[in-house]
Amino acid sequence: MANKKPTAGDDAPSFEQALERLETIVHDLESGELTLEDSLARYEEGVKLSQRLTVTLDEAEKRIERLTQLGGTPATEPFEVEERPRREPSSEGELPF
Repeated sequence: MANKKPTAGDDAPSFEQALERLETIVHDLESGELTLEDSLARYEEGVKLSQRLTVTLDEAEKRIERLTQLGGTPATEPFEVEERPRREPSSEGELPF
């Protein structure tokens, strides 16, 4: 069993759960079936999740850099990640997620 770092709210979703929720929010927003109020609420939730995920990824990158330094001469090695091409928003108000 993996050790879980305690957080302020122990009921906070895992990274994977937060990412899955963000994907669901994007799908819901893209569907165009939400009311304006629901769209705004989901957008705000998505922004918060995105910020949390970014912080988590930044912390993971720092941990990788520290582990790389343990081998001798301090060095940062780039971590190759396959990037998906960014979609440009359409003229119909599509969000660029």
